[in-house]
Formats: sequence, structure tokens, C-alpha cells
Amino acid sequence: MKTTTSVKLDPKIREDAQRLSEELGLTLSTVINALLGQFTRSRELNLSSLPTMSDYLEAVIAETDADFASGKLKTYDSLDDLIKAL
Repeated sequence: MKTTTSVKLDPKIREDAQRLSEELGLTLSTVINALLGQFTRSRELNLSSLPTMSDYLEAVIAETDADFASGKLKTYDSLDDLIKAL
């Protein structure tokens, strides 16, 4: 069973959130429920609009940077040079 909660929102934020949720095929209620569910599960509140990398992706990038710095990776000046090397 669902419950109703009243929240005071800035009208512009509500309009923008409503429009975006509709573009995604969701209701604003669904978005709010998902955000509150994530907040209660993770006990974190992420307010950044910047994408974040996973630990795995950060490790892969660090490994690639190290390989490049050590000379393990080759670079090519053109696609033709790369194809010739293959």
C-alpha cells in the first residue's frame, strides 16, 4: 500500500522534473520513489550531475595509463599505419 506525502518544491524544479520523467516514460512519483529507495538502501545522497566511473573502470584506465607510460602500447600516426602493422 502506498502513502501520500506532501513536499514543498520549487515550481521550476517540479516542472523540469515532471517534464524529464515524462520524457523517460516515468511518473514523477516513480522517480521520487526510486530516488528515496536508493537513498535508504545506500545511505548515500549523490547530488552530482557528473557521471562517475566504477572502481573497475578506474582500474582499467590506470592499467592502460601505466602500459602506455612504460611503452607497452604502440601508437600510430594514421589508420593506414595501423592497418600495415596488423
